[in-house]
Amino acid sequence: MTIPETFIQELIARADVVEVVGRYVQLKKTGANFSGLCPFHSEKSPSFTVSPTKQFYHCFGCGANGHVIRFLMEHAGMGFVEAVHDLAGQFGLQVPEDDVSPEERARAAGRRQKQATLSDVLEKAGEAYRKHLRESNTAVNYLKGRGVSGEVAKQYGIGYAPPGWRTLAGVFPEYDNPLLAESGLVITGEDGEDKRYDRFRDRVMFPIRNVKGECIGFGGRVLGDEKPKYLNSPETPVFSKGRELYGLFEARSALREKGYVLVTEGYMDVVALAQLGFPNAVATLGTACTPEHVQKLFRFTDSVVFSFDGDAAGRRAARKALDGALPFATDVRSIKFLFLPTEHDPDSFIREFGAEAFSRFVGEATPLSRFMLDAARDGCDLGTAEGRARMTSNVRPLWSAMPDGALKRQLLEEIAGLVQLGSQALTDLWKPAAAPARRASAPASSSPMDDWPPMPDGDWEPSWTPDHAPSEAGGGGESGGNRPFKKKWEKGSWDKNKGGGRWGKDKSPADSAPRGRSLPIGRSDVAARLLLSNPAAWEALSQEMHGILCDLPGVHGQLFAWLDSQVHEHGAQPWVALREGMRGHPFEALADKVMTGPDGAPIDVGADLAAPEAAAELRNVLDYILDGHLKAQETEAIAAAGTDPHALDRYRALQARRRELLLRLSPARNTS
Repeated sequence: MTIPETFIQELIARADVVEVVGRYVQLKKTGANFSGLCPFHSEKSPSFTVSPTKQFYHCFGCGANGHVIRFLMEHAGMGFVEAVHDLAGQFGLQVPEDDVSPEERARAAGRRQKQATLSDVLEKAGEAYRKHLRESNTAVNYLKGRGVSGEVAKQYGIGYAPPGWRTLAGVFPEYDNPLLAESGLVITGEDGEDKRYDRFRDRVMFPIRNVKGECIGFGGRVLGDEKPKYLNSPETPVFSKGRELYGLFEARSALREKGYVLVTEGYMDVVALAQLGFPNAVATLGTACTPEHVQKLFRFTDSVVFSFDGDAAGRRAARKALDGALPFATDVRSIKFLFLPTEHDPDSFIREFGAEAFSRFVGEATPLSRFMLDAARDGCDLGTAEGRARMTSNVRPLWSAMPDGALKRQLLEEIAGLVQLGSQALTDLWKPAAAPARRASAPASSSPMDDWPPMPDGDWEPSWTPDHAPSEAGGGGESGGNRPFKKKWEKGSWDKNKGGGRWGKDKSPADSAPRGRSLPIGRSDVAARLLLSNPAAWEALSQEMHGILCDLPGVHGQLFAWLDSQVHEHGAQPWVALREGMRGHPFEALADKVMTGPDGAPIDVGADLAAPEAAAELRNVLDYILDGHLKAQETEAIAAAGTDPHALDRYRALQARRRELLLRLSPARNTS
């Protein structure tokens, strides 16, 4: 989805940053500006300033700054598109979307209206539940018995659903309103039965809020030992238990103050921990921890601690959480697993041993790397070849799910030591088998791509037109857009065999194809432009390609590594959001260069290429980058042939991969 930048600028100009920030931070007028305690770090004296004239906020303590959309993204944990829609909705504005049909736009508007209506219904029910709690001595005594104070109950909006079958009929006079069933508050009869009754009865009620603070569902706990102990709202248009976390809205400020989030298994764990000095706890909602949960948590903190019971069920839950966390285990994040003694939950542990002991226990939690290796070696006898082979098989999908970085590479060395294989041998074992060469005439002693002209990262022009006619001489041409670059050679600079070469005598590639916009940039620049224009394409790349791009020297590698983290944390964002997020980074100038046209105006990322053409161009440029990487590995393999008995096997596999690349990049040459 592409949101025009003109609309974004208009929205920022129309919004009152003081009003929006003031919903989350208590502001006091100080001269021409407003000040308050910074919501992004813990402080006792206000250093957070909001300027109504500049429509800008800045903290002199931690350096946080930006406009109103950035505030919603950073503080409320919204994605860019979500923040724009949220802000636009406050002014009754329709967000224009360049690549969305009118029908889809109307459907999206209908969904947003339905979500707002359902949230209003749920909020009204929550108010009724809180009123019922004040009137129920039984429910109040239950909470007091669990050590929950009135202040904490108010903070989390806890209420009580009385035991009657149709209590909500007194709250909603139109008890047959379909919205009550659609929101999950009321259960209706099957097969057209005219039967309706409250879903939640005789339960302590815990409102589930999204990151904006809107009520999207409930969790209810019985007061005794009845089953089920916990009951959640069903899946609705506003609630999905695989994406939401209980207590995240209430814990946002505490996450920044404590420096980590504690993920627990139930609502009462969250509330009890807040009561005992750990307001940075959240809970999954009766489901295993998913990648969506982990991604959402890393919007607020770089450190996650999963807390589980020490029994078999707790270990199984931890194993599922590991699967969800591995794709986000970058070098700058901390992921740990805390296993409590089987006889304790967090509440009972703190009450018996104290908050300080629990803090030490959290600090000594098992790091992700250790838990991953323990999970992989479980049931494997490493004293036998069979046991080591089994661990190798177990650990491969876990290790492969991790993003490339120092942590992943260190773990490769550690895994190799445990299974008694060299790290290179292990890497070779895990590589997908190379496709067989389809060109029998290619000599085994040399690469068929080596006689192609070099492609330096120099003065190159992307070929925006994908279908180039063949050249007049030599029958080569650039058919099908499989060679997406044109070098500014002098005419006849590569006229191998005087007319039998790629372009023929006095023919340059620029002559063989229509000239597009003049933008002299290198291969890495082209890849950066295409990926910044369409960050969703990053997720479709292989782990190998991620590693190659992130390992590029200089600011190119830094830019791709930053993009990788942004996609993991926030999903695919439009260029305007990425541009805002990279301010002050060393690669900012590079990004501006590749995203700026020759006339000095920003590239219209939605207008340059149709999606299939952009995808084809990205594939081609990445294939050339991959070829350069493979060629360097070939050189390393030849150099190691004297000492490494596996070097020649690696060299042959690399040659086969390069031949496969040639078949993709030069179909015209391959069939000539």
